[in-house]
Amino acid sequence: MTTAATHCPYCALQCAMTLRRVDGAVTVEPREFPTNRGGLCQKGWTSADLLDHPERLTGPLLHGRPVSWDEALDFVAAGITRTQQEHGRDAVGVFGGGGLTNEKAYTLGKFARIVLRTSTIDYNGRFCMSSAAAAGMRAFGLDRGLPFPLADLGTADAILLAGGNLAETMPPILRHFAAGNLIVIDPRVTATAARATLHLQNTPGTDLALANGLLHLAVAEGLLDSDYIAARTTGFEPVRATVASYWPARVERITGVPIEDMVRAVRMLGGAGRAYILTARGAEQHAKGTDTVSAFINLALALGLPGNRGGYGCVTGQGNGQGGREHGQKADQLPGYRRIDDPAARERIAGIWGVRAEDLPGPGPSAYELLDGLGTATRALLVFGSNPVVSAPRARHVTDRLRALDLLVVADLVMSETAAIADVVLPTAQWAEEDGTMTNLEGRVIRRRKLMDPPEGVRTDLDILAALGDRLGVAVLAEPEAVFAELGLASSGGAADYAGITYDRIDAETGVFWPCPDPGHPGTPRMFEENFATPDGLARFVAVEHRPPAEDVCEEYPVYLTTGRVLTQYQSGAQTRRVGRLPGELFVELHPDLAARLGVAAGEPVTVSSRRGSVTAPARVSETIRADTVFLPFHWAGVNALVNPALDPTSRMPEFKVCAVRVEKP
Repeated sequence: MTTAATHCPYCALQCAMTLRRVDGAVTVEPREFPTNRGGLCQKGWTSADLLDHPERLTGPLLHGRPVSWDEALDFVAAGITRTQQEHGRDAVGVFGGGGLTNEKAYTLGKFARIVLRTSTIDYNGRFCMSSAAAAGMRAFGLDRGLPFPLADLGTADAILLAGGNLAETMPPILRHFAAGNLIVIDPRVTATAARATLHLQNTPGTDLALANGLLHLAVAEGLLDSDYIAARTTGFEPVRATVASYWPARVERITGVPIEDMVRAVRMLGGAGRAYILTARGAEQHAKGTDTVSAFINLALALGLPGNRGGYGCVTGQGNGQGGREHGQKADQLPGYRRIDDPAARERIAGIWGVRAEDLPGPGPSAYELLDGLGTATRALLVFGSNPVVSAPRARHVTDRLRALDLLVVADLVMSETAAIADVVLPTAQWAEEDGTMTNLEGRVIRRRKLMDPPEGVRTDLDILAALGDRLGVAVLAEPEAVFAELGLASSGGAADYAGITYDRIDAETGVFWPCPDPGHPGTPRMFEENFATPDGLARFVAVEHRPPAEDVCEEYPVYLTTGRVLTQYQSGAQTRRVGRLPGELFVELHPDLAARLGVAAGEPVTVSSRRGSVTAPARVSETIRADTVFLPFHWAGVNALVNPALDPTSRMPEFKVCAVRVEKP
């Protein structure tokens, strides 16, 4: 093969690209597609650089020593068997990733439940979209990040984006945003906020209060869609009573957002013919993230947007963040977005997998709880598509727990920080070396197409799981199209129904939107136009109250820390930090007033300390951040060691986006 029409390996926009291989060198060209419209960002343009990178893993390692695949896999299988015999089935865990293909996510969940028969499985998507997913489920009865195509944003007269910096995280998406209609909520004047018509620069951790305050103003300004509320929703009166106490002066004191800016935002949304409200990690990665998203959904419902004259959506982050949470690698799920504690779902999936329903394990611990229990409740862990040494909250503690394991197995393409402490490292194929499907942020199922074979000594994740299954006595499919066909069968009748989607159909179309229950179904680009996925078809308002961060500022730690991404880097940086054409370094962004109090000039080292650890990096002095806040990009080791692992009670999302810190000269 010399060309392959595929998609970028990074974010959930999944930009279309064509790969060309000439004399062993692979080049990237953007491809016209409804999502990226022929555009790529720097990460996409340089994505092929890792295919022949000198740090590429090309053979299994056992305690740092090169070994054959048979020796490595035999060691892993023996370790799994021994651990489960001595400590029980749940003592072996699996930790997956939101960048794995649908086929891998499905197989990982199946492998855990029928090969290992363990309940101990979760994935790093718990750290990404889980709050929005939980809020969407309780409001709409269904979670699909964007329940409408991206192109619909181009029809909007107003868009509210809470906690997202799309100009840096997924730049081509901005091709769908018209000029003059964007409202951004963010503690920093990001590249996205700088493009906005209106920027609401709130104190970190106050998005919920701001959303309630905006709804209070919508009531006061007479902007509610009363007919829509009456016909298509339930539960509004408790919400109206709750937001009555969020009068503008109170919300201004909590959030720091001027009253006149709140009024302007509400009038832009309420006066628009079509409007959309979007949330992203800045609003969601909190110990009250689910309630925060519910507050923004309440605003969208009160204005009559979802399925009517606009909508609400979550801007999914990881490459397969949507598909990754649908098919079973999440602790409480079975394929098709079914609950693992639903007896009917257990019977159906057990029948497809050829096991008894009573032999399927129940729900397991969420991601942070799983990692926190390593070395005690969990004695062996298999990691696919994740780098928790960098990405997990309270990361130094998590690293200590990983080191306490009897057996740590990491499948990766480079020696990530997590692979570096593993007992066994298994080299895996990259996106251009395998077939599969991804589900982008719109719920559009698309094809990842293979350009070339992986290097000698490297296997795909599916091959690795199948080989382990053989050694443990349970057959596991390894051919991607066969896995996808079984995934379609297993998802049939579920909320995320892929039964009518095939590789051939995706090839013939520009992807297929789920739910798509049969081959004759056109797919579902736009959801909720007639009914919501609740028993009575009505959307649910949910009354929610603001509460301070789990860890607020104090005399000892008087400054807020917030974290996020930067243009040239992606997630834990294990890939992008190795690409020479993607410059970047760790920095501390702080306001000139704070820098002056510290006596720090731009470029000088600054130490940021929380109750959990500290990190030192060069100062980047900028008026684009609040004077009471500092910002750190989380792509480098040490940053997430500072953040608070306090968990949202519903989604189990850790509070990545705000904690109290002390800032000083080292």
